[in-house]
Amino acid sequence: MNALTKYVQKFSRLRVARLKGALAPHKPILLLSVFEGIDKGNIRENKIYITPELVATFKDFWHQLVVNSNFTSHFSLPFYHLKSDGFWHLQTLAGREIALTSSNSIKSFSHLKQVVDFAFFDEDLYALLLNQHTRQVLKQALLSKYFPNIDLNSPNHLIGEIINQILHEPSAVYRTKAMNFDDEEVFVRSGVFKKEIPRIYNYTCSISGMRIITDSEIQMIDACHIVPFSESHDDTITNGISLCPNLHRAFDRGLISLDSDYKVLIKPFSEQENFYSIKQFEGKQILLPNRKVYYPSQENLDAHRIKHRFN
Repeated sequence: MNALTKYVQKFSRLRVARLKGALAPHKPILLLSVFEGIDKGNIRENKIYITPELVATFKDFWHQLVVNSNFTSHFSLPFYHLKSDGFWHLQTLAGREIALTSSNSIKSFSHLKQVVDFAFFDEDLYALLLNQHTRQVLKQALLSKYFPNIDLNSPNHLIGEIINQILHEPSAVYRTKAMNFDDEEVFVRSGVFKKEIPRIYNYTCSISGMRIITDSEIQMIDACHIVPFSESHDDTITNGISLCPNLHRAFDRGLISLDSDYKVLIKPFSEQENFYSIKQFEGKQILLPNRKVYYPSQENLDAHRIKHRFN
């Protein structure tokens, strides 16, 4: 038996739960999501990290493929339990152990992220997945077995919807909805926020003017919440600003803030005069987005100044 035949058979016999005669769709949807990540170039090595893109794809595929089901779309379940099928393995972070519930399931999505570094396939399976033809054969094996007669389209709905909300939704509306977001939803939205804020600011630190663009996914400019999400539940554009890492930390810790004219405020502190001095930016007008509706909210800036006692 060759490797492709072996894995086609394995994919057709995944160890999945049954509920009222229906097969749990979690594992095949996770595998399809990983295949999509390979197709798009988001997954480039045999290390499957828990990323906002992967979780969003999982949720998009779930909505396409699962109709009138009693199952719920918990990403953490298949990411952990797929290891029981023998070709999927988990690499935990150093010194971490996976804690399970009384039913031998993963405790939560947050716990999964805290203890698991990445998952990886058997090497011969990953070699098959790198080939577009054999990847398509394996994809079709999953669709034929678990989702017959259902067309699967490339996912983009969830990410596009979140981008639209971040850029255009009133913060009060967003905050109200965010109160009901689960950990997976918060994780995906945080990932979109981290990409959209630098993009709106042309990948430039709004204070220092530093701009670095690479061919990889590495970003040197951070998306900074003006009022932390844990306090505001607000990922909208007017609660964000782009900063380089050292100024991001200074902003979060209250060493710097912005006045109502978007000029830099700096608290008195001892600092050696050099090229990297923070005090050189005192009174500087920050760089702002091209559209005024994307400017940092005066309400959020005021809250930041009050919290850190600039007023």
